[in-house]
Amino acid sequence: MVDTATPRRTTNRGPGRLLIAVYILFAIAATSRALLQIITKFDEAPVAYALSAVAALIYIVAAIGLARAGHAGRRLALVCCSVELVGVVVVGILSLADKDLFPDETVWSQFGSGYGYIPLLLPLLGLFWLHRTRPTR
Repeated sequence: MVDTATPRRTTNRGPGRLLIAVYILFAIAATSRALLQIITKFDEAPVAYALSAVAALIYIVAAIGLARAGHAGRRLALVCCSVELVGVVVVGILSLADKDLFPDETVWSQFGSGYGYIPLLLPLLGLFWLHRTRPTR
């Protein structure tokens, strides 16, 4: 027998919609920035601009995963949020430890300080939301 009184827990309902919107906003911002930098001055800081493009791609795929909300969507979002968190931490540490590695900022430089540290907070919120909305057995 199915319990109809318990609402289905999905990633694309309630606060999840706001999280998806923020991911979409960051996908647009990071994609625009990366494309402009790659087109106009790629030779100045190729690693930084390529990392911004990678971040943009991760934001796009994470938003899709959270919006799909099924098993495959959850798995996709989990992978993206995990990779994003590792990327923000590693790039954040490297950008502080050796400023010559990143002659220009990436989305994740200095833990996302150029974006109000939201790039550091976003994967944590994503992982929290995925945990909070996980299916119950």
